[in-house]
Amino acid sequence: MSTLISPSSRRQFLTLLGLSAVAVSCGSGGGGAAKDQTKTLRYQGWAGSVILPELAADLGFLEDVKLKWVGNTISGPQDIQSAATGQVDFGGAFNGAVVKLAARKAPITAVISYYGVDKAAYNGFYVLQDSPIHSARDLIGQKVGMNTLGAHSEAMLDIYLQRHGLSQTDLKKVEPLVVPPVNTEQSLRQKQIQVGVLGDILRDKALQTGGIRPLFTDYQLLGNFSAGTYVVNDRFLKENPDTARTFVTGVARAIEWARATPRDEVIARQVEIVKKRGRNESTAPLKYWKSFGVAETAGRITDKELQLWIDWLAKRGDIEKGQVKASDLYTNEFNAYGRQGKPSAAEPTSKSGS
Repeated sequence: MSTLISPSSRRQFLTLLGLSAVAVSCGSGGGGAAKDQTKTLRYQGWAGSVILPELAADLGFLEDVKLKWVGNTISGPQDIQSAATGQVDFGGAFNGAVVKLAARKAPITAVISYYGVDKAAYNGFYVLQDSPIHSARDLIGQKVGMNTLGAHSEAMLDIYLQRHGLSQTDLKKVEPLVVPPVNTEQSLRQKQIQVGVLGDILRDKALQTGGIRPLFTDYQLLGNFSAGTYVVNDRFLKENPDTARTFVTGVARAIEWARATPRDEVIARQVEIVKKRGRNESTAPLKYWKSFGVAETAGRITDKELQLWIDWLAKRGDIEKGQVKASDLYTNEFNAYGRQGKPSAAEPTSKSGS
């Protein structure tokens, strides 16, 4: 795959080409001097996967900003906690985890959506083909394996159980357990858990093997929506606004590149990235990739994507009602990719104004 955009996507290519000039011309917005700003961003990856910043870097969309991998994570909440404490320069998590961390007064701001749910990219709650589990009530007393607690999968489980009439008492009898994603299929087949949450590549690989069926999916529950955002420490944004703008706009470009490029080419690029980075990973699961699932153009964030989880967390008692305001948790200031998929520097620049 030697070109960034296929011939049939000329219009999209011209749009993306113009973004470099926009990112350079936007200025620092009152932050630190450009010469003093860091040009290296520390981050955590995901084993066997290519995250959007890695794709953006490989495509050249991060320009003079470099990425420094410091290890892998299997937990969004852990990743954004590391960003809040300065161990990494950006981290990504389910929006409910972002809300919860912000409610604890963590100095973070969400800057771009990076994953979501659509017909191609979704998480399913799977059981064995001959499992006696066919309804929400059948989950009482059962173990549900997921990558981390207090995040996307547990939220989907709660919503599913509540929509099917389970009381809070019964809901507490359903046991969510942490199981690394790469081990979920095996744990399910060995009956160590009764339900396993599988998404995207791992889901399709397990389905191809056969012998499992979905109980429900998050797409069935909520339809298309952006589900997670990258957050950056507020101090970093203040001291490195140009770097932040280059990073966020580069990720935005990668989102739209993946959306406009034939699937086979996107997969080929990801395989190439995994091989080059030398982390002793298998590239086989990447052939199942279909979509990043981001709903909004270029990953722009809206109130509704966070308000859903503010309400969910308040209902659970994890935060107080009115404790946080959705528009205070994010900004689109650093995303030079406009609302209509065109370069734009004249976009909302404050958290409350986004």
